[in-house]
Amino acid sequence: MESLVEATSGAVGALVSTTVLYPLDTCKTKYQAENRSQNQQKYRNISDVFWEAVSNGQIFSLYQGLWTKNLQSIISQFVYFYGYSYFKKLYLRESKSKSIGTTANLVIAAAAGACTAIVTQPLDTVSSRMQTSDFGKSKGLRESLTSGSWSDAFDGLGISLLLVSNPSIQYTVFDQLKQRMLEGTKGAQGSNLSSPQALSAFSAFVLGAVSKCIATCLTYPAIRCKVVIQSAKSDENEEPNKSKSKPRKTVSGTLHSIWEKEGIPGFFKGLEGQLLKTVLTSALLLMIKEKITKTTWVLMIALRRFMVTTKPIKSL
Repeated sequence: MESLVEATSGAVGALVSTTVLYPLDTCKTKYQAENRSQNQQKYRNISDVFWEAVSNGQIFSLYQGLWTKNLQSIISQFVYFYGYSYFKKLYLRESKSKSIGTTANLVIAAAAGACTAIVTQPLDTVSSRMQTSDFGKSKGLRESLTSGSWSDAFDGLGISLLLVSNPSIQYTVFDQLKQRMLEGTKGAQGSNLSSPQALSAFSAFVLGAVSKCIATCLTYPAIRCKVVIQSAKSDENEEPNKSKSKPRKTVSGTLHSIWEKEGIPGFFKGLEGQLLKTVLTSALLLMIKEKITKTTWVLMIALRRFMVTTKPIKSL
């Protein structure tokens, strides 16, 4: 029951946060997906994507692929929270311990993240292709899934599994910053304190945001590479009568293309938008999840009691 409540509240929180921030996500993704040399770039910054949609009367196209993205977010959060809760209970039962250490917690989180990445990768690929399509020309979910081979739906899976390390980096940075802050506080107040030191709520929030930003910066080249691989079309200049067959994008080929056309700054193109979206999404998700957890728990108990008390009518 606890695993189901955690999964449900996490999925609903993801649905709301994804919908609210989707226009920002679309602008960010289209900007990241453009892989051209500096003198041929269509977008100078993320806001250019927004104003292109406005000037062309395609403001609602900023929501193209929203249904697919919401479906991915719901499934992703549900699988992650359910998987994390399941692996945590399994670890406690097998180890016969009452608490989970730092290393074990990171391994459990990584296992849940890897399962989530594998299950939702086709939807992740399709949603990226929808967002990077020309405004008003996005394909539907079914058409996008059936337009290519089954392996195409798993484009970028290797990078998605690599990005599972992001929470581990975040926690390590958070722990190091926390230790430095507590040592500074202890030194200022004297070393004869008997009670253990703890961060205030505001300090924990600030350190959490800083550690998340650092983790995002360190893994951002992989994030940019994944978006380019999953984009709807190549940014190469193509002739109208040229065959539609294109070579499959690879990680090494994409990295070389970014390096050749944009240089080192290209690996961090769109970083500011990614940081803004990451912080806002995390804040909204956690806030909404906490608010609806109690309500979800009550509804689950009521539904369970209703199913127990309701007896099927036997046929004569």
